[in-house]
Amino acid sequence: MEGRVGRTALLVAAARAIETHRPDSLARDIYAEHFVLAAPASADWPVRIQQVPDGDANPLWGRFARYFGLRTRVLDDFLLRSAHEGGVRQVVLLGAGLDTRAFRLDWPPGCVIFEIDREGVLAFKHQVLDGLPAAPNAARVPIAVDLRADWAASLTDAGFDTAAPSVWLAEGLLFYLSSAAETHLIDTVDRLSTGGSALAFEVKLDKDLLEYRDSPLYTSTHHQIGIDLLSLFNREKRPDSAGALVGKGWTTAVHTPFDFSRRHGRGPLPERNDALAGNRWVFANKRRRTRP
Repeated sequence: MEGRVGRTALLVAAARAIETHRPDSLARDIYAEHFVLAAPASADWPVRIQQVPDGDANPLWGRFARYFGLRTRVLDDFLLRSAHEGGVRQVVLLGAGLDTRAFRLDWPPGCVIFEIDREGVLAFKHQVLDGLPAAPNAARVPIAVDLRADWAASLTDAGFDTAAPSVWLAEGLLFYLSSAAETHLIDTVDRLSTGGSALAFEVKLDKDLLEYRDSPLYTSTHHQIGIDLLSLFNREKRPDSAGALVGKGWTTAVHTPFDFSRRHGRGPLPERNDALAGNRWVFANKRRRTRP
């Protein structure tokens, strides 16, 4: 888990741990705190809001962590709906990081969870989970490959069936990719997806990310745990991936996180100088071809 991108995975794990222990939790991940405590870079980070002196008033461990908790819940619901109601049995987690959905969600029989990430990230995850009483609730296929490499071949070699519907998740991933890499990833997902497939991903619509460089979320993350998110995010003009999918036969719905804060009655709401203002969660479904 060396490197700043690896530390962001630990940040999300810490946020999920904090969310897990809230009395009004939106999502539960009992494994998250074990990742945080096992990594030297994060061993002294909080895993409960009670460990934060200013509690929810803390921009990082309060509002930002709650954002990650909300995102986890919304994407959990999307994946489970695709599996239980849509009948999808292939789930692909792109840039899976320390995601434990294979272990903590109630998957229907026959589901296969493909987890794609770099070898070092998956090795750390396995090291921690192997020391716990953790058993997946579905067939789990980790695929150690960099998303800048030919991950599609690695996925199909691992048993992914392009003729069967699939549900894809790119959670907190596209921020870090170049515009060309994002376009290639979306095109690849489309190419590998048959009708009835679904996709969820997160994008930023800010014209200039530096507009919010002094926002409490960015400054507190940098000052408290040494992660300068703006130095990690790719600042190229972003492609219209949602629009591109519509042109390829998908239907899309684009939401702000605040839509779901209001729906669930908790989570971040808009504020001044808000680093979350440009965040959008995109949900897409590929239409089935009708026979002539």
